[in-house]
Amino acid sequence: MSLLTTATRMWLTRSVKPFLFTNEYDNQLLYRKTNHLGLYIHIPFCKLICDFCPYCKVLYEDRIANDYVDALIKEIHLVGAANKERKEVTSLYFGGGSPALIANRIRDIISAIEQHFIITEGIGIELHPNDVSVQKLKTLKEAGITKISIGIQSFQDEFLQILGREKTDYTSMFYALKMVEFETISMDFIFALPNQTFELVKRDIDMAFQNGANHIAIYPFIDFSFTNSAAIKMNSKEKRKLLDTITEYCREKGYIRDSIWTFAKSKTKKYSSMTRDNFLGFGCSATTLLEKQFKINTFSIEAYIKRIEKNQLPTSLTVRFTLRQRMIYYLFWTAYTMIINPKEFKKFFGVKLENQYGFELWLAKIFGLLKRKDDYYEMTMKGAYYYHYYENYYTLSYIDQMWSLMRKEAFPKKLEL
Repeated sequence: MSLLTTATRMWLTRSVKPFLFTNEYDNQLLYRKTNHLGLYIHIPFCKLICDFCPYCKVLYEDRIANDYVDALIKEIHLVGAANKERKEVTSLYFGGGSPALIANRIRDIISAIEQHFIITEGIGIELHPNDVSVQKLKTLKEAGITKISIGIQSFQDEFLQILGREKTDYTSMFYALKMVEFETISMDFIFALPNQTFELVKRDIDMAFQNGANHIAIYPFIDFSFTNSAAIKMNSKEKRKLLDTITEYCREKGYIRDSIWTFAKSKTKKYSSMTRDNFLGFGCSATTLLEKQFKINTFSIEAYIKRIEKNQLPTSLTVRFTLRQRMIYYLFWTAYTMIINPKEFKKFFGVKLENQYGFELWLAKIFGLLKRKDDYYEMTMKGAYYYHYYENYYTLSYIDQMWSLMRKEAFPKKLEL
C-alpha cells in the first residue's frame, strides 16, 4: 500500500481503520429508497485479449457466453425481486470485454432489466472498433441502445502496437456511424504513451470529431501489475504538459469538458458509467455502490454461474462503510465531474460539506486546485492534473491489489486496503 494513499485515507476518514472487505454479503439488496441510482452490466468476452487491458475478460465461446447471459438475467431477477414496484434509475451501461459479441442477447437482457427498472437517461454500450458495422449497430439500436462508446485507444499503428492491439481499417467503421445514428457516440483514447506528442493526440481528437463522435474520453495509461503491457510510463512533467495542452486545445475548439477525462460537443452528449451516486452492478466483476456498502462480484465466470444456480448473489467481497469512508468515496468520484456541489452533498449525507471538510476545501483553494463558483466548487486545470496524479496512486494502491487477488481467488476471505 502506498504511504501517500494510506496517509490521505487516514486524514480524510479521521481514522486509522482501513477499508475492510469481507466475504459476507446481503442476498437481498435494499435499494428502493436510493436516489440517483444507475445500472451497470459486465460482459467479459473478447475475440482477442489486449495486453494493456486490466478488466475481467476471457476469450469468447458461444456456449459459455450463452450460459453466462442466462445466469446474468437470473441475477437481474434476483436483485429486482427485492422491490415490488419498478424502480426509476438514471441509466444503464454495458461494459466489458466486448459486449457486442452477444449483440443477439442484448434485447433479452434489457427486457429483464425493464421488468424491474425504468431507465430515464438512456442505455450505453462499449464497442470494439471491429464490432462497429451497420448490421451490428442496427441490432443494438433496435434492442434499445441509445449511446455507444468505441474503444479506439489510438488511430495510429505505432501506439496500437505498444498496446498489443491489431491494426484496424476504420473506413467501414466511419461508414457505419454515418448510416446508424445514436444520441451519443463517444470514442476512447489513451494518452501518456511512450513518445506520444500533443500533435499525435490532436490528430486522434480531430479524426474522432470529424468522423461521427460527439464525445471523447482521453484516459491516462496506467500500468497494472497483472497486465502484460511492455509500455514505459511517461514521466510526470511530460504528462502534465500533455494533459494541459490537450485541455487547452479542446477548449479552443469549443468542446465542453464534462469530466476529468472527457470532452463533448454539447452538454447533452455525455457518456459516463462512473459519475453516479449509487449503482447496481450485474455480471462477473461488476460492482455495486449503495449508501452504506460497496460490493464486488466474483471474477470467475464458473463460480458466478454456480452461485446464481443456487439463487444466491455472486458477491465476492463487501465493505460496510463508516460515514467518513462513504463521504470520501462520494467526493472522490464527484470530483471526477470537475464539480463539487455542497447542496448535493448535504442532500446525500444530511450535513454541510464545509463542516466536514472546510479546512481541506480552503487548502485546495489556496493551492489553486479548486475555485468557488456561484454555489459550487469547480476544479482548475491544476486540480485536474493532480486528480490524475492521485488517481494513479489510488488505482495502483487499491484497485490493482483488489483485482490481483480476485483474479486468483473466486471468493477471498477478506482484504484490507
